[in-house]
Amino acid sequence: MDVTPYLHAFILGVVEGLTEFLPVSSTGHLIIVGSLLNFNDEKGKVFELVIQTGAMLAVCWEFRARFRGVLCGLTTDVGAQRFVLNLIAAFMPAAVIGLALGGIIKSHLFHAVPVAMALIIGGFVILWAERRDRAARIDDVDMMTWRDALKVGFAQAFALFPGVSRAGATIIGGMLFGLSRRAATEFSFFLAVPTLMAAGAYDLYKSRALLSADDIGLFGVGTVTAFVSAFVCIRWLIRYVASHDFRIFAWYRIGFGLFILLSAYTGVISW
Repeated sequence: MDVTPYLHAFILGVVEGLTEFLPVSSTGHLIIVGSLLNFNDEKGKVFELVIQTGAMLAVCWEFRARFRGVLCGLTTDVGAQRFVLNLIAAFMPAAVIGLALGGIIKSHLFHAVPVAMALIIGGFVILWAERRDRAARIDDVDMMTWRDALKVGFAQAFALFPGVSRAGATIIGGMLFGLSRRAATEFSFFLAVPTLMAAGAYDLYKSRALLSADDIGLFGVGTVTAFVSAFVCIRWLIRYVASHDFRIFAWYRIGFGLFILLSAYTGVISW
């Protein structure tokens, strides 16, 4: 048995889990790593989306008490109802725009150079956002209104462009719209659940003809690996945002993006 595909699945699962909730673009990293591993055909693209389910499940497990409380109180608790309404409001912009433009974006922008440009631009946006003087008016996710959630949802829609970063767009967008760093980060975690679930299910359905029973093991390795690495990352990020800003991720994005552009221009790496 050739173990190479399973090794590639393991590597991509680690990349997905470690980058999904950091403002560095998991999709961008998966495109880059998938290109290096020559695992970027149509089935590879579906694989990259499906293993995001592992990262989503890590959020569900880490915040299982919160989600259990919401489900149990959905018919009687106003706070639980507001929480669900906020997730729906924040999810809708990316869902609508993604259905309208997703095919065009995937056809033209899911390549190394556009990803590199988005990484660099996003890095400078983070640096600009961190330099702004702001007073957070929302210190807790439960203080958000549906209007606050909708604004974050429109910020998330920018992440349809690979390299922008869903986590980066929602966290930085949330901070610009008045959320504290902790509240913006937590809401980014929660919003990942419907977003990643819907994206994975939709693409899996559309590409079902490409898949077979032989792919179960490959997808399983990637999903489990993504779950474990994402769980570790979530725990770390919760502690990190308590006393740090996101400038280090901005400089990483800029450096990584420049490396991709330079290697592509010089021909050192054939992307």
